[in-house]
Amino acid sequence: MRIGNIEFGEHPVFLAPMEDVTDIGFRLLCKRYGAAMVYTEFVSAEALVRSVKSTVSKLTISNEERPVGIQIYGREVASMVEAARIVEAAGPDVIDINFGCPVKKVAGKGAGAGMLQNIPLMLDITREVVKAVKTPVTVKTRLGWNSDNIIIADPAEQLQDCGIQALTIHGRTRAQMYTGEADWTMIGKIKQNPRITIPIIGNGDITSAEDTARSFNDYGVDAVMIGRATFGRPWIFKEITDYFAVRGTASGAQPEAVQLSLNDKIDILEEQLRINIERIDEYRGILHTRRHLAASPIFKGIPDFRQTRIAMLRAATADELMSILEDCRERLNSGRGFADRQAGAI
Repeated sequence: MRIGNIEFGEHPVFLAPMEDVTDIGFRLLCKRYGAAMVYTEFVSAEALVRSVKSTVSKLTISNEERPVGIQIYGREVASMVEAARIVEAAGPDVIDINFGCPVKKVAGKGAGAGMLQNIPLMLDITREVVKAVKTPVTVKTRLGWNSDNIIIADPAEQLQDCGIQALTIHGRTRAQMYTGEADWTMIGKIKQNPRITIPIIGNGDITSAEDTARSFNDYGVDAVMIGRATFGRPWIFKEITDYFAVRGTASGAQPEAVQLSLNDKIDILEEQLRINIERIDEYRGILHTRRHLAASPIFKGIPDFRQTRIAMLRAATADELMSILEDCRERLNSGRGFADRQAGAI
């Protein structure tokens, strides 16, 4: 699979762009553990054009995380074109246009998935952004606005005609938000369309190596993008790449690769905290990291984890958060039999 001059090889798995999630520390770890490409948090075109400091800061990328994409969203052609030019100056490998975000503050104002109700404008924005930059432009979107309007088949061809170099499809409608099940059947139909020649990237409900293999084998996608299953679990990419390195298909036993221990995984989360504090600052580094810690599946082995989770989300200093993590390590190791079974499953 190729996007522009980037060759990804077989079975590439991407980290999805997610607001308040895909900060630089998390991206670096996901890249280290096997993500074929990572994306920044999405960027508001309007805020970028106005030089809003918090938005501009999201354009900071590192050579260590390449290839990396920056995703923009908006509802006006002019601001999206100007934002794309600003983003290009930051040096990403890909500029992605978000036509899929379902949240009310975005889609309700006509941007993100709101564009699924205005396909002509979606195409105008895409066409003009492609013309304005030399960096490869891609698009991420959904199946349609709701179950009565599954319309992705036609826009997929039209977006390709606008010059995009890959299309990511989340297998849900805007109305579904993140509920119900992703419909990969429709993603597969888009990929099988003989008129589609650009890579199709599938997204939705991928939580394991087996899910990933099934997506490649059953639906023929060129790449898979993972979102929520990465929270507090950047090593999921290692689990997937190990799986394909050993098996290459969805059949067979667990990979015979070196497995990360429970202590390894806690070390990774502690490193994420240190990276974010170093590259952002202590206050915002903690804000970005603690939501990952609270969501990490490795802590399921702790009885009554709810109180510990609350403490994580309230921690205000690095020392406090690190102390909570070390307490979790001790508690999990004291019940190693159960904890190991949990760690082996995640």
